Amino acid sequence: MLKIAITQPKAIDREATTIGRLLAEGFDIVHLRKPDADIDYCRGLLRQLTAEQRGKIVIHDHLALYEEFSLRGVHINCNVTHLPDSYRGSRSRSCHSFEEVISYKPTCDYLFLSPIFDSISKSGYRSAFSHADLQRASDEGVIDERVIALGGVSPDKFAYLEALHFGGVAMLGAIWR
Repeated sequence: MLKIAITQPKAIDREATTIGRLLAEGFDIVHLRKPDADIDYCRGLLRQLTAEQRGKIVIHDHLALYEEFSLRGVHINCNVTHLPDSYRGSRSRSCHSFEEVISYKPTCDYLFLSPIFDSISKSGYRSAFSHADLQRASDEGVIDERVIALGGVSPDKFAYLEALHFGGVAMLGAIWR
């Protein structure tokens, strides 16, 4: 099961060290999500990582940094709405419905589906799916190895998510709280 860490949206002290530790402790990928940070902050953070660590980073903003640092990939969102035809890295996207998963699966390597559980990091952001909904989506093959559970995910929920055939988990609140 793929394990993905998502950075806090704001800058934190010793962030590069923390990213390195997350990768050393078993996270496969780190999503660098800094919607309010300028490109120079993100560039400085990436410079503090090793080439091997940067190869496990997916960027959410500042597409130019993908090539500059040989990153793993790009997360498509409101700040990065399309990729150049020459782009060959990993593609991911966030989805909030099964219909979005079905629609975007052909063009992405993996998709976040959220919120699976009540959010840890966003107060009042409640689960959008019942167990019956998730089970049906799993049985129909909507949830598969390319769908990553996000939203309220913590290690105690891994077995449940694996039983539903999620290909991985993404965590923000459980890591940074």
